Amino acid sequence: MISQLPILPVLLPLIAGFSVLFARVSGLKLQRIFSLIFTLGLLILTLFTLNIASDGNHQVYLLGNWSAPFGIVLVMDQLAALMLLLTAILALFALIYAISQRLDEKGQHFHVLYQLQLFGINGAFLTGDLFNLFVFFEVLLLASYGLLLHGGGRFRTKGGLHYVVINLVGSALFLFAVGTLYGILGTLNIADLASKMATVGPEDQGIVSAAALLLLVVFGIKAAIFPLYLWLPGAYAHTSAAVAALFAIMTKVGLYAIIRVHGTLFGNEAGILSGLHIDIVLVLGMITLILAALGVMAARALKEQVAYLILASVATLLIGIGINTEQALSASLYYLIHSTLIGAALFLLADVIAEARGSYADRLRAAPVMRSAILLGSVFLFAAVAITGMPPLSGFFGKVLLLNAAITHNLAIWIYIVILTSSLLLVIATARSGSILFYQVQDEGDHDGQNVNKVAFSAMAVLLLMSPALVILADPVTQLTEAIAAQLTDSSSYIDAVLSQAVSKGGH
Repeated sequence: MISQLPILPVLLPLIAGFSVLFARVSGLKLQRIFSLIFTLGLLILTLFTLNIASDGNHQVYLLGNWSAPFGIVLVMDQLAALMLLLTAILALFALIYAISQRLDEKGQHFHVLYQLQLFGINGAFLTGDLFNLFVFFEVLLLASYGLLLHGGGRFRTKGGLHYVVINLVGSALFLFAVGTLYGILGTLNIADLASKMATVGPEDQGIVSAAALLLLVVFGIKAAIFPLYLWLPGAYAHTSAAVAALFAIMTKVGLYAIIRVHGTLFGNEAGILSGLHIDIVLVLGMITLILAALGVMAARALKEQVAYLILASVATLLIGIGINTEQALSASLYYLIHSTLIGAALFLLADVIAEARGSYADRLRAAPVMRSAILLGSVFLFAAVAITGMPPLSGFFGKVLLLNAAITHNLAIWIYIVILTSSLLLVIATARSGSILFYQVQDEGDHDGQNVNKVAFSAMAVLLLMSPALVILADPVTQLTEAIAAQLTDSSSYIDAVLSQAVSKGGH
């Protein structure tokens, strides 16, 4: 069972997608049941995989029983297991929210696309070679196009068009980069590429560096890094809340790819090419954070503001990656867990508030008092404290850990200025939004808002409660992130595990 573990998180959503497709003839109710059962099963499976991966060993699966680097390889380590678990948590609660709000009734094949999205995301986290990373990127992007446009609408179509075009450009650049690396090094297996990186001759170092920067552009598009972030606010703000909540993990796929690919290929063993991406990531992270904070300030609707808050969390993580120490990577992983879960919860909360305001929706303007205003106002205050990094919730602890890791860096003063100033702007912006939504009440106008959907509210509340849980469980969580950071820093263990994996008896 353990030897088959890396393939199971990929197979399960794929099987789920086909099962839901065949269940379509029996009606939407059966599709919902199948989708929920498979997604819950994925959550249980990913809890098991994280427990197995916590022993520090790499679980390697050779598809077709072909040894690396000749065959397709899947690799399960602690980082991959953590990302799979985060994806499964978001998937389950976003799915519950979508069903409770009848989102799946607004178009066809919602559940099929949803499961295929999980298939693509999980594959991207587990693959051990660049070409299959490209393949899984394309799978998750194709599914995300359908989910993004599900339900239709002019603004959704416009945001989706921008999303499609920029990602098609990214896909083309990905192929150029992959072809260049293969032409120079003769392999696309990440471990094999890393083992050959130190031997690149002076005549080839320039073209390998160019390919690495092309890959950084591609991953920057996925992660929404400056200047490639403009697609995110429109796409995330205008799609349905459940899809936006699931998409909170999508930007993290780009960050994961930077950590996995560039961190492994251009680690300490890469010789003169070591760390060629680090300074770029740090500077672009700081620029992205400044612009994201200004976007939060300028947002005219709550969902748009949440989209910029997601962008701010991505930028903060980029800074952590750019600091390039084991301590900073551990802090970044803690903040990644926090920002992914709370960001997803905020999209759901914004939708609940929009429905409670009726025709005024999520626009940041005065409106008649909404239904359940005291409850929603209290939850909004809790969420704002969490996402902006104020004590005593997990965002504060994540930023403190990150600032502590930056203290010895050459650009420490600039890192402190950018993070603290942006945090202040986020606090001001969310406080202003809360004041408009819950205190600037009109006496005139129709009270046409809907009552709070209890199931949808509960799904959102569970995600929000992850913030105090991360504070209560700070010791075991930081122990996990420190172990992951230590494993990632020692890229030689990843390389050895993949390249030394023996084929099964009776195989090729």
